[in-house]
Amino acid sequence: MRVIIQRVSQASVTVDGQKTADIQKGLLILVGIEDADNQEDIDWLAGKIIKMRIFGDENDVMNCSVQDIAGEIIVVSQFTLHASTKKGNRPSYIKAAKPDFAIPMYERFVEALEKEFNKKVQTGIFGADMKVSLLNDGPVTITMDSKNRD
Repeated sequence: MRVIIQRVSQASVTVDGQKTADIQKGLLILVGIEDADNQEDIDWLAGKIIKMRIFGDENDVMNCSVQDIAGEIIVVSQFTLHASTKKGNRPSYIKAAKPDFAIPMYERFVEALEKEFNKKVQTGIFGADMKVSLLNDGPVTITMDSKNRD
């Protein structure tokens, strides 16, 4: 699984003119799933993300997690995170999981985040044409890949 984690002052997702998610201070997480992903990948990422200290403390030092600041989270599926650009100018998405595998994994990832977070996680709509709006705070943007845990 690959994720892009963005610390935001606000973020929202709109599908067909309707907001499906809307948060203030917190995290916008873009997630890409591949066929090799499993529950271990989900659990590792969920635990790391919820505990990640990327929010400022009283001295404006990044010592607080999204949980510490009582923030909010939006998760958006994004198969393009598995784009391969090795050949030609058109990215290949061959590594991205097909919906029959990716949708249940996406739902399990959201559930794992909610369990770690003890709070509802908002989402986009898997496979929809989503309009994602965000105000990146910092900017702070972190990429993680569960297959590369360095």
